[in-house]
Amino acid sequence: MDCTWSPATARSWPPYPFCWGPCAMPELILTFGDTDPSGRIVPDLPRDEDTVLTLLREAEFTASKLIPWGSNYSFAAALLAPGGREVLAIYKPRSGEAPLYDFPDGTLYLRETAAYCLSRRLGWNLVPPTVVRDGPHGIGSMQLYVEPMPDDGDPRRFWGACTEEIERLVLFDHVANNADRKLSHCLRDRTGKIWGIDHGLTFNEYPKLRTVLWQFVGQPISESLLENLRALRDDEQGVREELGAYLSRAELNALFSRIDRLIASGKYPVLNPHRNIPYGWW
Repeated sequence: MDCTWSPATARSWPPYPFCWGPCAMPELILTFGDTDPSGRIVPDLPRDEDTVLTLLREAEFTASKLIPWGSNYSFAAALLAPGGREVLAIYKPRSGEAPLYDFPDGTLYLRETAAYCLSRRLGWNLVPPTVVRDGPHGIGSMQLYVEPMPDDGDPRRFWGACTEEIERLVLFDHVANNADRKLSHCLRDRTGKIWGIDHGLTFNEYPKLRTVLWQFVGQPISESLLENLRALRDDEQGVREELGAYLSRAELNALFSRIDRLIASGKYPVLNPHRNIPYGWW
């Protein structure tokens, strides 16, 4: 299994709409050692999402390799699926998390999983299937690997657009209080579907939003997305029961306070250009 990147496929990261100068962000391309020369990964995965979650929780590790960038330890993992097919996943152990002053120690893997649960409950399917499980380096999050579409030019051209899919991702970040939405954490898969990854810095009880996606600032939230928020709000007990396995009571209270404010205003908040942009390009 190889973790590879090249300057030709690197993603530049100047934050949108701000530009702090050129910076190369590696695009994570995973391949098995015996794949065809194209390196194309087309896992023969079950169509049922619950079956995929079971696979992530229970499948045997056959290999893992450290991904050579990032502030926390992450591993490309190969899992043995039924029928003998190996499936790729991203394994982030608690033991590899760097201490942070503003997030409780040893909780980032839980936030990764909570982000998936929130996305699924909203019906937005933005976060790849993610579970908590034990692995070679201890307990951590396990997320299905999504093979990215190769960049076709300046990524700001696509991610700066005002499409429904991108708006959904923007609203998700407001709800989840995402403190780290960089362009490198936005991707399109081989079919063109949008995904958000790297959600370890989410769900803080204090306002922490940092994002490069500013095109909806001050704009009305689409009515269909507000309806999704209202439905989530109406199922508060179910949300608390599920996400309570990963988040504190104070963090859950803050989650519902954010939802209430978004529903009441019907608009995206005005952001501060000195505070609401992510640090660096990792």
